[in-house]
Formats: sequence, structure tokens, C-alpha cells
Amino acid sequence: MSTPHAARDIDTSKPHSARMYDYYLGGKDHFAVDKQAAETVAEAYPGIFTCARENRAFMHRATRVLATEYGIRQWLDIGTGIPTEPNLHQVAQSVVPEARVVYADNDPLVLKYAERLMRSTPQGRTTYIEADVNDPQSLADAPELTEVLDLSKPVALSLNALMHFVPDAQKPYEIVGRLLDMLPSGSALALSHCTPDFDPETWKKVTDIYNGAGTPVQFRSHDAVARFFDGLDLLEPGVTVGHRWRPDITPEFSHAEVSLWTGVGIKP
Repeated sequence: MSTPHAARDIDTSKPHSARMYDYYLGGKDHFAVDKQAAETVAEAYPGIFTCARENRAFMHRATRVLATEYGIRQWLDIGTGIPTEPNLHQVAQSVVPEARVVYADNDPLVLKYAERLMRSTPQGRTTYIEADVNDPQSLADAPELTEVLDLSKPVALSLNALMHFVPDAQKPYEIVGRLLDMLPSGSALALSHCTPDFDPETWKKVTDIYNGAGTPVQFRSHDAVARFFDGLDLLEPGVTVGHRWRPDITPEFSHAEVSLWTGVGIKP
């Protein structure tokens, strides 16, 4: 991990999506401005806390399924956010101790806590790259990527609650396509994405809050989220509401409360 980035100032003048997410999860790595914005979202959409928890639960289940059923041993997790245990590498390495994980994010606060993401098993390996999903080339050019991952072997691309922060003007489908182009056959895409499908009025309010705070968002419909998986072999049960993707137990949440589309696909 390079040191120049670590000195970059943390902007506490406006809320940040990763720090707001930390608040939703009950974390402590956020500032007053993030708490205020997150509470404004919660007033409009009380289910945001359930949505955040179910997003994490989906990531845990998808990681275990890919490790146990599909032999995945490598992960590229973009939009990592502030570390919340168990982190992806802890889930993966609990199943396969030799798992290798590269985390990437562009928030200096995430960088500050990145040492939490580097506590690998002796058999495996983890690293952190400061990079922006809007610039896939910055990821491809990072030496840490190929120091940890063997891109000739399958890699799971993990994009959890990230792509709704990439509006259509920034060409999100092309970005995901370029990332998948870096990975060989047998690789996977695990993706979660907030949706207005079950409560459009509430999600219009949430959209206005994020946009008004300077964080552009575009929450998408089922069909728009499914498009991210074009050309991939979708695992059962396809693109479904987060708490319905291979649940360990059947949760009693409403679709509107969760408002999260999730899916996992394998690259042919």
C-alpha cells in the first residue's frame, strides 16, 4: 500500500456514501455530517437499515457459494467501503484459507482503516488499491492487482451496493464489461443494487437526498440491473430481492423494506 495516498485529506464538509453506509450498519467510522444525511434518508426510508444489513448478508452468502460450489479462490472487491467484520476475505478464507482478495475504493477514510483488510490467513493474501470504479484502467494498471491475483485463473468480481452510484452518463454497463474483460472464463460477477421498483415515491425522496448532498445516484429497475449480467450464466435464483438470494433461513422482510436486487453470474 503506497503512502502518498494515505496523506490525502478526508473531506468532512459533506456526507460520503461509504460513511453513511457505515452508519446504517451501526458502525462508528463516520462524521456528524454523514450521520445527519443518513438520518434524513432513514426518515424517508426506515428500511435503509434492513437494506444495508441484507446487502452484507448477500455478500457473505454469495462469497461462500462461489467458494464452495464453484471453486473460486480469488476476489476483486470494488467499492469496498469502511471495513465491517466479517470482511469479504474473512468469509472467503473461512471456507478456503488460501483465498486471495484485492480490495479497491477511492475514499481516503477507507484507506485509513485498510489495515483491517490486510489481516489474511497465512495461506492466503489480501491487499488494498486506491482506485475509482469509473476508471477501470487505474485498477488494471495497479501493480498490486497482479501481485495478489492470477488473472489467468477465475476471479469473482464483487460489486456490492456500488453501481447505483454510477449514473448512466458515466456508462456503468461499459465499466462492468471492461472489468469482466480483464477476467478469464469461469470468473464470476456478484452484484447488488438498490431499486425503486417496490416503492417509487420513497426512492424518489432518497434519490433527491443523495443528489442534493452531492452524491449522484441512479437506482435501477429489475431489468436494468439484470442487464449487468448480459453474457453471463446467471446462478439460480437469478436476479432477485436480496433476502431471497439463497437465504440460510427465510427472512420475514417485505420486498419494499429491502429494495435491493442481487445476482451472481458466471463468465462462460
